[in-house]
Amino acid sequence: MAKDSYLVGLIGSGIGPSLSPALHEREADRQGLRYVYRLIDIDVLGLPPEAVGDLVRAARDLGFDGLNITHPCKQLVIEHLDSLAPQAEALGAVNTVVFEDGRAVGHNTDVTGFAASFARGLPDASLERVVQLGAGGAGAAVAHATLTLGAERVTVVDALADRAADLAAGLNRHFGAGRAAWAAPDQLGRLVAAADGVVHATPTGMAAHPGLPFPAELLHPGLWVAEVVYRPLETELLRAARAVGCAVLDGGGMAVFQAADAFRLFTGREPESARMLADIAEMAGGFESSVRKVV
Repeated sequence: MAKDSYLVGLIGSGIGPSLSPALHEREADRQGLRYVYRLIDIDVLGLPPEAVGDLVRAARDLGFDGLNITHPCKQLVIEHLDSLAPQAEALGAVNTVVFEDGRAVGHNTDVTGFAASFARGLPDASLERVVQLGAGGAGAAVAHATLTLGAERVTVVDALADRAADLAAGLNRHFGAGRAAWAAPDQLGRLVAAADGVVHATPTGMAAHPGLPFPAELLHPGLWVAEVVYRPLETELLRAARAVGCAVLDGGGMAVFQAADAFRLFTGREPESARMLADIAEMAGGFESSVRKVV
């Protein structure tokens, strides 16, 4: 008989405002499943990011079916897993862990989530020159997705030069020489001025990390701006970008499509992403760019 009861969770920092529990539980309710989704916030627990391994082991021992992993643990978790799906291995980042026969298997649904959201929300965007802020776990995923979508060149900017350089090198190995580059933050003004679009993949703008990732004065009409942060849906960056006439993509679509893929991994059942997009629009208090395209 098919399993109809699931216990899953999310490990990360400052995740109190996350909509993941509601997204998963609402879809499970519609499918007649008993589905409990718990938040495991390292800030609330007073734990460092390096404790993610202990938390994964505890969840496995307590009978969880799987976990989502978010900032700042997507890369740190890897050494504590038994195996990785090919995409997670290629990325060096995990956002979904499935417990199978006592083993912890890492997956990454951020790549497909961002790609699906971008294709729906910014279908006509020019991808010749793309600047990406952030080379962490989410950054690795969206850079892969952007190049998969056809970007000619992605320049990664991160406060940690080694991290940006490592990501660019990995992208060039995977997609071909010259497809990716890296730069220090002090080069951002020059890069954004010449770019077709900007992908923002740092935690800045989240409810727990408010603010702008770079000065609003760098934004210019004709530039598109894609956001990974989804809570709030309209970050300060997107608000500033709209004000100068940029096309924008909020993080809601990525949140939904990656959640749908994780739901499939946890349950083996097919989620209905259109219903989940309507859910996030309702829960976030209004229809944003990524949602309007499909509702």
